[in-house]
Amino acid sequence: MEKKRIVEEGLLEQYLIGDLPLDQQLEVEQLLASDASLRKEYKQMEASFEALAFEQSIIPPNEIKDQLKKVIEKKSSNPYQKFAFPIAAGLALLFGLSTFWMFTKWQSTETDLLDLQNQTSSLQSRIQSIEDSYQTVNTNLENINNGQVIPVVLYGNQKAPGSRVVAYVNHDQKIVFVNPETLPPLPADKTYQMWSDVDGEMIDMGLLDSKRNLIELKYIEAAESLNITIEPAGGNDHPTVADLVSYVTL
Repeated sequence: MEKKRIVEEGLLEQYLIGDLPLDQQLEVEQLLASDASLRKEYKQMEASFEALAFEQSIIPPNEIKDQLKKVIEKKSSNPYQKFAFPIAAGLALLFGLSTFWMFTKWQSTETDLLDLQNQTSSLQSRIQSIEDSYQTVNTNLENINNGQVIPVVLYGNQKAPGSRVVAYVNHDQKIVFVNPETLPPLPADKTYQMWSDVDGEMIDMGLLDSKRNLIELKYIEAAESLNITIEPAGGNDHPTVADLVSYVTL
């Protein structure tokens, strides 16, 4: 057995806690006897495990220590009894180290499993989000590419220079989609609102968010024109004519 294998595969730790088969134990012992550096590493490891065991130990009540002391003193006449306590202590230490090693391995495995479950859940959420986005885009494309759709362009005035809002009107299905992306950004206390003019009355169609590329608005029957104004955040019940930014006659 090579030293490299012992270190990389953690055989030294397994030898320390008595978790190796007999043949491997003998091989490790032979290498420890012939390799001073490995022997030094083993002693350091042994000291660390022992210190850890003492750190994790629970101090027994004084009554138990007194009773144990009496028992030891009572049986001290037996020459073999003096070895009983060190052997018991050694076995207890070995059991504690084994338990700690198994607990550490179990905790590591549980953490890895939890991480994997979180990654899987995150991936599933992302896939679902992509599928939802695809479905939305596909539905919108079908709505605006329909042969019954009439595209109407609203060009911005001096309040929205360079803007070009496209409204897709389908009179048969009574739906309207609007692309407001080119409208200039507004302060947080303002919003764009669209109106239909029916016999001189301005009827609310809904709010426009310039951060979105396609918005479905209310279809208004017999609309004579489409109009976009700037209104207070949340919308208005009547248009602010002074803040008209675009309109088109139908």
